Amino acid sequence: MKRLLSKLAGLAASLGVFALILVSSLASQTPTDPQVTIWRFDNIHSVGGHDTHVLGHPYLIDSPYGKAVEFNGNDDALFIDEHPLAGASAYTWEVIFHPDVDGAQAQRFFHLSEIDPATGKDTDNRMLFEIRIVKGEWCLDSFAESNGSARTLLNCADLHPLGQWYRVTAVYDGKTLRNYVGDEMQGEGELHMTPQGAGHSSIGTRINRRDFFKGAVFEARFTPRALEPAEFLKMPAASGATQ
Repeated sequence: MKRLLSKLAGLAASLGVFALILVSSLASQTPTDPQVTIWRFDNIHSVGGHDTHVLGHPYLIDSPYGKAVEFNGNDDALFIDEHPLAGASAYTWEVIFHPDVDGAQAQRFFHLSEIDPATGKDTDNRMLFEIRIVKGEWCLDSFAESNGSARTLLNCADLHPLGQWYRVTAVYDGKTLRNYVGDEMQGEGELHMTPQGAGHSSIGTRINRRDFFKGAVFEARFTPRALEPAEFLKMPAASGATQ
């Protein structure tokens, strides 16, 4: 009997250790935030579960990370009837993209715009990513406006080579707008921004079909909170394909 009790006690102790390890392991895993929206550009006609309105002839390419959508810089664009950051009082917006070497001087590659529900027209409330070409390289232009409060971040003293893949990020923490190329901050400025209403998005051009982008877009992630650089979207592992 004593031997049986001893074995049972040992089994209970082992199970206790196993349970502790399991709980610790689960606690160390970061759950996926259900509010995070990810748009993968691996389909011309559907992005993030939304049908697209296609302008021109954007097409799929094989990037080092998988399929991506290429835009010709003249008349290619995708429009989506969704503003993924509508209602957000703080946000992080990330895009993995590839600016080609022979695009125009100013190129809008992503635009989120609020729509007035009474008129069905765009308001001035918007968020955007644009690039400017300076001396054969590019700099990041980020902008956000809501109800008359606006901030432009444009630092063309920090230039980047064209023809490469990058992750760009805009972060708004409720007080300050910052933008990044990779993990390097390009600029920051004060902004008092109220949440934007529902609207739509354009990729490859401005929402009013100007300043077309020449290059490719692989992925965008929208998070309704301000992330630290350590939390930013990581560049995916290369699959061996080339653009």
